[in-house]
Amino acid sequence: MTGSKLIFPKNLGRAASGLGLALALGACAHQAPAPTTTMPLSKPSFVTPSNPRIPLFATAGWEPFTRADAVGIATREWRLFGQLVDDDPPDSRPEPLPEQKPERMPGLWQRVGEYWWVGLDPSDVESSWTGIHDETGTEYDPHRDGFFAWSAAFISYVMRISGARDDFPYAASHAIYINIAASGGAKALTAFAPSAYAPQLGDLICTTRGAAANKIHFADLPTARVFTSHCDMVIAHGRPDQITVVGGNVDDAVTAKHIPLTADGKLADPSGQVIDTRYPWLVVLRVNYVR
Repeated sequence: MTGSKLIFPKNLGRAASGLGLALALGACAHQAPAPTTTMPLSKPSFVTPSNPRIPLFATAGWEPFTRADAVGIATREWRLFGQLVDDDPPDSRPEPLPEQKPERMPGLWQRVGEYWWVGLDPSDVESSWTGIHDETGTEYDPHRDGFFAWSAAFISYVMRISGARDDFPYAASHAIYINIAASGGAKALTAFAPSAYAPQLGDLICTTRGAAANKIHFADLPTARVFTSHCDMVIAHGRPDQITVVGGNVDDAVTAKHIPLTADGKLADPSGQVIDTRYPWLVVLRVNYVR
């Protein structure tokens, strides 16, 4: 693991103006009329009734769905978790003690809960999970945290907050939206073989892992069953032969890593051989942002 941190420009927020208050201060024949402010009596009609958890700015189309916003949101979350970078092979480190896991730390377990709460639909039982609780509010055994893996919830959160609305197939498993994209059923996603498309900022790169590692290939998509997988978002092109990606639930945090590329910017050469020896990259999901 490298100790260096990647630095990105800070996002600038926009503050909303407050309400003015008019006071009548006595009778005056030529006094100008006091300004009035009409307060809404109900929620705007364009709040999605099926999921009122989503902020209005993400559902009402105030701004277009852009790569810049998605990358900015993912980068913000990476900063929140301490700008961790891990370029070691997966599962090459010993399991940390429960109190050392970022996902269980004060202020961060709640953030993981927000990924579940906002990223998934209210009908999904996982939407009530946090970094330490199940849907009943019971703290789960930290050694079972693999069952509560939140990497797909993180991607779903970023897509939701950046304004993908109903165009992205939000899910608790990466394999669900990978398969939907491979079948042509996701308006926000187009699936490409690792040798066919050079991932751009805001795109997703996905790998098999665990029991599915190296056993499922792009030609097998879509699969009949959900498989163990992981997706990261591209947040930077540091060099022509390398991209920086971030993903959730990596080292129990939002963590970055560097991915090597071919000379033409792809994850695999024309024969389909992935050049990254650490991860068997399965698919590149181009996110169809507003151009």
